[in-house]
Amino acid sequence: MSQAEQNFMITYARRKSARASCYIKPGNGKVFVNDIPIEIIPIEVVRYKIMEPLVLAGDKITSSIEARIYTQGGGIMGQADAARMALARALVKFTNSKELVEIYKSYDRTMLAGDPRQTESEKWMRYSARRWRQKAYR
Repeated sequence: MSQAEQNFMITYARRKSARASCYIKPGNGKVFVNDIPIEIIPIEVVRYKIMEPLVLAGDKITSSIEARIYTQGGGIMGQADAARMALARALVKFTNSKELVEIYKSYDRTMLAGDPRQTESEKWMRYSARRWRQKAYR
């Protein structure tokens, strides 16, 4: 395995029905989400959520990597959470830093561990997962 192949990391993450994969390698600090630079993602909340691992890692690590994140499935926030988790896992795997793991865990555990909650399926003879027709006693 050559040095270039050794410095190339791939990580995956899931949130609800959204999937994300992050490809990270040494570079000049550019991050792309679905081939769009992260700086021009139109929804501000999504942009900041995906950038959280980069901000917590610091400029030294952020300026030395190039990351490409690809998302599919789910909604906008589910994809943002999956992308955030994939990027955080990639940074930890790329740097082999225990300090970074502790920073992420103290900030938000779901950056590395994930969130297993799923939407509850709709039941038969109901309007939704939990709602039932109102019962009349008289």
